[in-house]
Amino acid sequence: DVQLQASGGGLVQAGGSLRLSCAASGFTSAFTFEDYSIGWFRQAPGKEREGLSCISPSDGDTWYADSVKGRFTISSDNAKNTVYLEMNNLQPEDTAVYNCAEFTSTWARLIALMTMGGGQYNSWGQGTQVTVSS
Repeated sequence: DVQLQASGGGLVQAGGSLRLSCAASGFTSAFTFEDYSIGWFRQAPGKEREGLSCISPSDGDTWYADSVKGRFTISSDNAKNTVYLEMNNLQPEDTAVYNCAEFTSTWARLIALMTMGGGQYNSWGQGTQVTVSS
């Protein structure tokens, strides 16, 4: 089974930056890293999970939620089976647990799932805490 590990969170002041990593493992010769799309999500206390950004490592297609467009950048290092989320100009409202998830959906379906906070995806890891102080 594919396993994802999100890391890189921490405490940062408003206006600061962080880079999150999502390391993927458990691939086979039949299904490699490039066969999946990876999405980043976050969930703040008392709020629903929010889809932030996703990437297709095979062709580099990306999508961003309006709330992070222009501030966050997603990228992938296929040699390392890792997806990154570079977050700039962080604000207190960005405080949340950030997590990543893998999908084999079509791109259009994936974007729909992103806007629904991941849909029925149920293999969430612990995620990584991002706290932005004012």
